[in-house]
Amino acid sequence: MTFTRRQILRNGSAATIAFAALGCGQPAHSRTANAGFPLVPDPAGLLDLPRGFSYRLFPTAGEPMSDGFMRPGHFDGMACFAHPADASKLVLVRNHEKFLSITEGGPFGEEHAMLDRLERSKLYDTTASGAPCIGGTTNVIVDAATGAFESDHLSLVGTIGNCAGGASPWGSWISCEEQQLKAGEGVNKDHGFVFEVPAAATGVVDPVPLKAMGRFGHEAVSFDPDDGIVYQTEDNYQGLFYRFIPSTPGKLADGGRLQALAIEGWEKADTRNFASDWALPTARSIAQGQPFKVRWVDLEDVEAQEELLRIRGQAGGAAIFCRGEGMAYGRDEAGIGHHYFNCTEGGRNRLGQVWRYTPSTSELTLIYESTDADRLDLCDNLAMTAWGDLLICEDGWGDQYLRLLTPAGEIRDFARNAHEGRFEFCGACFSPDGRIMFVNVQQPGHTYAITGPWESLGV
Repeated sequence: MTFTRRQILRNGSAATIAFAALGCGQPAHSRTANAGFPLVPDPAGLLDLPRGFSYRLFPTAGEPMSDGFMRPGHFDGMACFAHPADASKLVLVRNHEKFLSITEGGPFGEEHAMLDRLERSKLYDTTASGAPCIGGTTNVIVDAATGAFESDHLSLVGTIGNCAGGASPWGSWISCEEQQLKAGEGVNKDHGFVFEVPAAATGVVDPVPLKAMGRFGHEAVSFDPDDGIVYQTEDNYQGLFYRFIPSTPGKLADGGRLQALAIEGWEKADTRNFASDWALPTARSIAQGQPFKVRWVDLEDVEAQEELLRIRGQAGGAAIFCRGEGMAYGRDEAGIGHHYFNCTEGGRNRLGQVWRYTPSTSELTLIYESTDADRLDLCDNLAMTAWGDLLICEDGWGDQYLRLLTPAGEIRDFARNAHEGRFEFCGACFSPDGRIMFVNVQQPGHTYAITGPWESLGV
């Protein structure tokens, strides 16, 4: 199904979620408390999806890429773009979440034997031993009609912990370093920045940290199409929610102003809804649907080595959130734009919260808090469907699901990772016409392209 331009603009996404069933078989039985679409067991033991949907599996981690480098593992956040030079193609920009402690599965092969093939200026950093840092991104070329893999190449390297990020309105991926290290802590440069990777890149880009966007445990970003402001999450148990106001809209490298969200009348708000023995003295009980007016706290010295930005922000009155992760933007039926974000271990049961920030009213609202792991277990990456549901990638302790959160607050199941490793879903995104959904499973390093009768899902 191809969605209309009106639908796409209304919801802030050209895509919809796909779920796959491979024709026949009985519904899969697995841990879930949700209604939704019965999932059919995958004979290949990879991906259980509803009847009528199918998937393509792209080449996996550890194999040679089209540029000769090895395909890095630890797939994570991702976005899909129209190919800037060929309307018959799509481009995926895909993160590889390689932390400093992960020394294998990088792009240069065993003992980094292929490192000399890379121009050294394209490598952001090395470890204290001189080995390359192996986090970064790859660009993947896909046939727009079929979703078939065509080629891939390295596009950013030398970073660490590239977890999630976000797509810019001008066709680039903002790749976020989650691991915050300073020079001398096993690396030679500071880390904890974001980097921009154009979908149009045909090779490895110059690795330029966008330092004005802050040095912290970055997770995801969401661009506001009305004013160009960039919202950012922080993956920390006492993380902040940030916004970056660019000096020049569309040119993040020109710098700008960084701020943190604070709640009016509630200084240093602890939004996590933890039980009293876990909460800070500033905690209160928050009900689903309860709106809060917010203000923004200016932050200074945003790339400092010694002081944690979140601690200074909280001292200035900023609210704290529990492990802010995935983000998505969408418009409701009235045309009002909202930024949604997950807090992976927020909530009294520490199973996850979903928040909504509405710029037009300066309001923050808790729209869902999980109380049952069989319903939603540790929400991570996030995407908006074309019909207005939120697509949630789980990073939980048992079976991993793709879940849908409806505007009415109902959780529905749409996919299950049937691979024996049971690793997290991540990087869910959609083609510009809404025909194909792409999603990663972090290990062993799988990317799926899913197609099917999307019109059956928006019910």
